[in-house]
Amino acid sequence: MSAEQRSGHGLIGVDLGGTSVKVGRVSGSLVEGRHTRLISAAASQDVVLGEIFGAIETVFDNQVTGIGCGVPSVVDEATGIVYDVENIPSWRQVPLKDAIEDRFGVPAAVNNDANVFALGEHRFGRGRDFQHMVGITLGTGMGTGVILDSRLVTGGNCGVGEIGSIPHKGLTVEDFCAGRFFRREAGVTGETLFEKARDGDRDAGVWFEKFGAELAFAVTVVLYAYDPQAILFGGSISQAFDLFEGSLRRGLNSFDYPHIVDRLVIERSTLSDAAVLGAAALLPEYDQRSDRS
Repeated sequence: MSAEQRSGHGLIGVDLGGTSVKVGRVSGSLVEGRHTRLISAAASQDVVLGEIFGAIETVFDNQVTGIGCGVPSVVDEATGIVYDVENIPSWRQVPLKDAIEDRFGVPAAVNNDANVFALGEHRFGRGRDFQHMVGITLGTGMGTGVILDSRLVTGGNCGVGEIGSIPHKGLTVEDFCAGRFFRREAGVTGETLFEKARDGDRDAGVWFEKFGAELAFAVTVVLYAYDPQAILFGGSISQAFDLFEGSLRRGLNSFDYPHIVDRLVIERSTLSDAAVLGAAALLPEYDQRSDRS
């Protein structure tokens, strides 16, 4: 086993989404075991917490030395308290770090899910090629993680990158750049439209072109705010990247600094388990000296 594969051995990464949780046993750049389960998003705080614990238990043993977790919310990074978790109404203020440590008896670290996606991409994926990159997750919601000078930037309240909450057209950016766009505008899920588009339904494909045009506004905000070298998309909607890439790029034609757009790399993530890897990499126990070898 290489030094890179050994680094981080014994860590668990947890990626909590709006409808499911994914866990994996991480060894360096490898996820040796993984488990995904649906969560009862409308249930009580304790029920959801118990479901997350159950998922962790599928990969936990006495060799585990730490657990990192990404959640769709803002996080007090020092205390590990998560606030107002997206799509889980009962999670208004949850001491997740303490809860994990009390249950499993190992150190835990908690951060925003888009942040751990961006960290995973930067440490192990296409983002390794860039000092300044932004990871955008497109799924139930929209999340943005920011890497500047090869460091994850989170701000005083873990709020850096929350551009989905910016007011836009009487709603928010997220309302136009995530799954709710398709439900509101087309009356069906993005998954349904994706399947139809792949089967050659031109009308379904048009909705993704419209989505790309909307997403161009969010990318424009990212460019003005963070000036990245690359933007990498993850999440379920990113699987349709080829269907909305053209309209997204056309929507950037009016950007004030064309040379920045010309240099910008915009791609879909191809790294499996980026958020699980990034969650594990939050932990101080993770050996940062060998993972770039």
